[in-house]
Amino acid sequence: MAMQPKDTGTFPMRRLLATVVLVLVYAGAACSQTAAPLPPASDELGGFLADKGLLTKIGDVGSKVGNQASDLVYNALGLLGVPYRKGGTTLETGFDCSGFVKSLYAQTIGLVLPRSAAEQAAATEKIDARDLQPGDLVFFNTMRRAFSHVGIYVGNGKFIHSPKPGAQVRIEDMQVSYWARRFDGARRVSADGKTDSP
Repeated sequence: MAMQPKDTGTFPMRRLLATVVLVLVYAGAACSQTAAPLPPASDELGGFLADKGLLTKIGDVGSKVGNQASDLVYNALGLLGVPYRKGGTTLETGFDCSGFVKSLYAQTIGLVLPRSAAEQAAATEKIDARDLQPGDLVFFNTMRRAFSHVGIYVGNGKFIHSPKPGAQVRIEDMQVSYWARRFDGARRVSADGKTDSP
């Protein structure tokens, strides 16, 4: 189930932004199989994407990741620009990092994750960074303690998160020096939807 903000006037623009960002994130990733061309869309956005040859890339993205992970990433991208708020867990109030992750997993997949970043790390399956897939969690030491920050991997070496007071939900490159030095590890939420107790 997709998150539905109360302000429906900005939702179409958020969907447009999410679609464009998703295409840009994956534009550099090569697919080993060529997907069948998608039929041209009748709406303005679909026409633009078809003219630019981006609908095929969107189809490729859909074939590369599972539906839940794809929905999770898509919904996360739809929240770009939502302000950070300490303790925040909703679109209306804003998000902190773990509130952002907790809210997206609950709204998109129906899975309730623990509240804090450290608890989320403890309740999920440790994976190697080389095995990251869209929808996986990435953890960082930003407060001189392990697993003090969390984001959602969106693919192509990038993650989305709610970073800090005064900032907004945004995408970051994990290879940037700041994040690379602070990377604590990657975790995967169990495919069966169960999490370990922290």
